[in-house]
Amino acid sequence: MAATAPSPADVWAAYDDVRRAGPLVHNITNYVAMDLSANVLLAAGASPAMVHAREEAAEFAQLAGAVVVNIGTLSPEWAESMLGAARVASERRVPWVLDPVAVGATAYRVKVATDLLPLRPTVVRGNASEILALAGAAGRGKGVDSTDESADAVEAAIELAARTGGVVAVTGDVDIVTDGRNTLRVEGGDPLMARVTAMGCAASAMVGAFVATAAEPMVATASALAVFGLAGERAAAQAAGPGSLRWRLLDELHGLDEQSVLDGVRIS
Repeated sequence: MAATAPSPADVWAAYDDVRRAGPLVHNITNYVAMDLSANVLLAAGASPAMVHAREEAAEFAQLAGAVVVNIGTLSPEWAESMLGAARVASERRVPWVLDPVAVGATAYRVKVATDLLPLRPTVVRGNASEILALAGAAGRGKGVDSTDESADAVEAAIELAARTGGVVAVTGDVDIVTDGRNTLRVEGGDPLMARVTAMGCAASAMVGAFVATAAEPMVATASALAVFGLAGERAAAQAAGPGSLRWRLLDELHGLDEQSVLDGVRIS
């Protein structure tokens, strides 16, 4: 069933709230994604913090507007930090986002992600293969890349959202956002974005900024992905290749104005 989709005006209002509030987003993310995630958050108007040490991650999570947990470069020490920060976020009602990078690739990844799920992430954002694997279905991921289409993971996303009580977003050629009862489709982006590493991780960081300032996680998630996709689409239209797409994306996120958002976002 389709939910009432946020209008372009709703999306702009959500983005404007991020820019006005400048929420602190605590990221426990992988080595590859740190730079892009931090710069995407800054370009969008949020304030990034990359705090990983197990001695301080849980304590720092109390200060944040949102927490993003990304399992891309796992280690036992980082897993402990992730569990501690997610536990505090859950207890203190700080919204938190789980990015289950390559979750089906190894038993260790499955265990860590499975241990995090009972802490009730506000949003799970992954590609189709990751969502299929996390839901217990047979995904066909190739490392961090999905070999499944977003449409293949709709039922798994709905089941996973119902199990966690949160929102699940499947990103790909079309993004799917569901709370287990209602489902939205978010269009946008460009295939060239897949040629730049950590784009999905940066999308999770964007979702963190939006859930930090919005009351409704599903609207926040769809709005964040719509803005990120629009910026990527506009950047790709001017880019000579992946390198210039990367810096143009940051410029587009920084420069998007109300009219561009009203004209460009597509959620149904």
